[in-house]
Amino acid sequence: MDNDGGIGAEAQAGFANMESGTQEDWAIIADHFSPFASKVADRVLDHLRLLDGDYGGFPIDRLQHSLQTATRAHRDGRDEQYVVMALLHDIGDTLGSYNHPDVAAAILKPFVSDKLHWITEKHGIFQGYYFFHYLGQDRDMREAYRGHEHFEDCAEFCAKYDQAAFDSAYDSAPLEFFEPMVRRVMAKPINSIYNLDK
Repeated sequence: MDNDGGIGAEAQAGFANMESGTQEDWAIIADHFSPFASKVADRVLDHLRLLDGDYGGFPIDRLQHSLQTATRAHRDGRDEQYVVMALLHDIGDTLGSYNHPDVAAAILKPFVSDKLHWITEKHGIFQGYYFFHYLGQDRDMREAYRGHEHFEDCAEFCAKYDQAAFDSAYDSAPLEFFEPMVRRVMAKPINSIYNLDK
């Protein structure tokens, strides 16, 4: 079985540890990297679909919340990077139950601006303004970031799109509407040490 899950005899590096790797080994690995990396949008969309039917006690499931957040941002005239960030902001819910913003931020970091990455990474704390006090936590935890250049941007994202996106009567666009945006945004990294096309 090859690294992409298919059957076949593919060239593979021959080292047992990286220290003994050769130029030829790394040329083989580099040849495999681009085709695999080019399918990152497919894997992200597949993972986003795991949120379908997962309510966690909320009025709508996590996929519908993601779609509603993105739809609201799109209808408000936000650019594609912003809309994709809004769509994926909670994608970490399945694997990062205790740190979902970090998971989403890690996925988005190569493809979005520093501002959108920061919003993604911090939105959990900013979203807490709307409910932390009901759980015995400090709803003003976000104040630790007051004065940061993206504080107001994150507060606005939560106020206008994230906390408002639990309306079961809202007519969200389907995931298929956003797929081309996800593919365009994730087609080429803007911030990655593994951008080999530079």
